[in-house]
Amino acid sequence: MNPAHAFETLHLRMLDVGHLRAASAVLDWDQEVNMPPAGGPARGRQLATLNAHAHALFSASETGNLINDALAARDHLGPDRQALLDEIAYDYNRAVRIPETFVRRFSEARSAAYQAWLDARRRSDFSMFLPHLDALVVLNREKAALLGYSDTPYDALLEDYERGMTSAQLKPIFDLLAQRQSALAARTSASSSAGAEPGWLGQRWDTARQWEFTEQVLRDMGFDFNAGRQDRSAHPFTTNFSIHDVRITTRLTEEDFFSALFSSIHEGGHALYEQGYREEDEGTVLASAPSLGMHESQSRLWENMIGRSLPFWNHYLPYLRKQYPGQLDRVGAEDLFREANRVRTSLIRVEADECTYNLHVILRFELETALIEGRLEAADVPGAWNEKVRQYLGLEVPDDASGCLQDIHWSHGSFGYFPTYALGNLYSAQLLATMEAAIPDLWDQVNEGVFGPCLCWLREHVHRVGRRETAVEILRDATGKEPDTDAFLEYLESKYSALYNL
Repeated sequence: MNPAHAFETLHLRMLDVGHLRAASAVLDWDQEVNMPPAGGPARGRQLATLNAHAHALFSASETGNLINDALAARDHLGPDRQALLDEIAYDYNRAVRIPETFVRRFSEARSAAYQAWLDARRRSDFSMFLPHLDALVVLNREKAALLGYSDTPYDALLEDYERGMTSAQLKPIFDLLAQRQSALAARTSASSSAGAEPGWLGQRWDTARQWEFTEQVLRDMGFDFNAGRQDRSAHPFTTNFSIHDVRITTRLTEEDFFSALFSSIHEGGHALYEQGYREEDEGTVLASAPSLGMHESQSRLWENMIGRSLPFWNHYLPYLRKQYPGQLDRVGAEDLFREANRVRTSLIRVEADECTYNLHVILRFELETALIEGRLEAADVPGAWNEKVRQYLGLEVPDDASGCLQDIHWSHGSFGYFPTYALGNLYSAQLLATMEAAIPDLWDQVNEGVFGPCLCWLREHVHRVGRRETAVEILRDATGKEPDTDAFLEYLESKYSALYNL
């Protein structure tokens, strides 16, 4: 086949694969937002069919032939087409190792596990989820064997989420973070500035007004509601079906003033990334992030570094006083700032403060590595989880719902995902430090509720790059440095030393 024609034919074929994957994503989104519980088994079969067809179309020998023909003329393609071809070839070389029958089994197992996890978490009964977790661990070991690995099967799974990263690279990073962050958390707890939680936080916070506030903040951040929407789910998440259809979810509770807001800002950071790809990349793999760590850097930058800043609360306090008449009259912006950043060792990862959040990630990394390597049995997860929580957080786990059943990831079969949260923290700090130098009045603008310059900088240096570069290359080009822990630890220790007079 003519090489130029081969690329065009390959491109059209990949658009069809993308459409099937988008349809599957719609069903996944509906399963978590709207679907009645009894619909689970049928939904599992529907997802299995769609995912299997997408996989079969992508991994077919015809696709491989088109890739090889196009690669033969790679030097005659423009830079964008070269990048797209390279990424398709990378994905194909992994996908072709996975049989269609495995994709069907894995999809059905995931759907069944999700429904079982919902019930198990509701009843705080790990035994209800155990057979599904056991099955997904076995399937992930099988997947790792199919993909191949040189050191540990966990690395084959990690590659799906953080390309180029290995568990051997993660361990020294996580050891340093655990040491420094545990020490910082202990110093804040011992500080006389810690004080008791103020009484105003214990009020009831109307959820309808919380919803209005989250949507206002999302609009101010730049989230395009003509190309996206926000809904509620058991576990906040972001998904997209195209650049012009990006969905986020949050969860609301009257007892927690901050939970919905920070969930929405976090998912909004993800969504801005999805809405920020180049229009010409629509429907291709270039309209995606190179790693989940880079994706997470966007949500953590918006949630923690901007959303928990004093300038942010200076701007939104007057709005909140109107939203909650009489409830915040004696509360200042500095009070909101301090409580938004209070170091409060928590059992729940998504409610953890910045000082201890990575400790939650590290304990999950250690447990799922042991599961995949066969050093831990699924039946022993609750006990191992509780021991890790004592080790890293100094807390006792009262029940499974607030312990090993709190996260959705294992019910989705997503082993290798958790480390990307910690890496996202590291990447976000490097990006912020460079952005502050590039936009000297950044915090003055945040103080006025103006987030456009921040978003424009991220659009240029991260979002519009898509998958043309790896996460490491994006960081290197944007910040002039390789990824490391320095910027994050400096940011964290500076912020909390000032807050707690350390």
